[in-house]
Amino acid sequence: MTEVVEGVVEKLAPRLEEVADGIFAHLQPDGGWCLNNAGLIVSRGRSALVDTAATEARARALREAVLGVTPTPPRTVINTHSHGDHTFGNFLFPEAVVVGHERTRTEMDTVGLHLTGLWPDVCWGGVEVVLPEVTFRERLTLHIGETTAELLCLGPAHTAADTVVWLPAQRVLFTGDLVMSGVTPFCPMGSVAGSVEAIAVLRSLGARTVVTGHGPVGGTEVLDSAEGYLRLVQRLAREGTAAGLTPLETAREADLGPYGEWIDAERLVPNLHRAYAEERGQAVGDAAEMPALFAEMVEFHGGLPACHA
Repeated sequence: MTEVVEGVVEKLAPRLEEVADGIFAHLQPDGGWCLNNAGLIVSRGRSALVDTAATEARARALREAVLGVTPTPPRTVINTHSHGDHTFGNFLFPEAVVVGHERTRTEMDTVGLHLTGLWPDVCWGGVEVVLPEVTFRERLTLHIGETTAELLCLGPAHTAADTVVWLPAQRVLFTGDLVMSGVTPFCPMGSVAGSVEAIAVLRSLGARTVVTGHGPVGGTEVLDSAEGYLRLVQRLAREGTAAGLTPLETAREADLGPYGEWIDAERLVPNLHRAYAEERGQAVGDAAEMPALFAEMVEFHGGLPACHA
């Protein structure tokens, strides 16, 4: 029994995985709520970090892992979007300049530490909101040693503005939460249609390795799977609207097929709300009433979804 328990613990422990020469994914299984991935780019003594982590303890573990492969802390932290699981750990990298899209900075400033209130039982520690000091609008190129990183803004998709980090020489793509691997997408603060459009752009890059915002590292098949789910949500919204069903009623009747096995399947409810709005002609990226949508998702799930951050 002890061996099994130890094996499970080891399997679920955060780990740093080298996906190309000097390019790492920091993975936090199982990829559910607030268990995000980060990335590390190391070249000729310079390094940059893609996202941080949700809690103080997890961000400290990330810093320790980073310093295990590079002698000096990252000089740059890139935030792919505004959500706290990807940004709350910024404060533990004081040596770095934080970079993000201008709308990401605005969202972070507006929302603050709101995420901590959704799961009050999580030990968040002394997390702080550290806003991006350098912002951009469409694209930005960073040179980390001899590695070129292209920051591309896409969306609205997962949020109003999502940044992906593309390493053309290594053909490695960090998607943030615009794409997840074996984990249900979450689009109410962005757009279902916009996510589909963004995935088409990502596919055109020709990535070999895709490090998503949550879940295991994969290849371009994770783009195909994410698009398949999103198109199913759009179809359910069309059918639900035509039948006069609410998003919650549609969710309760839906057959998600293989996507029903993905982590955090309850996100279907807020995703359907966004897809319904788009089906009815609401402008892509219009603000959503997130407290109400979160409450309805909790009702559908039968309780607050587990957050193991």
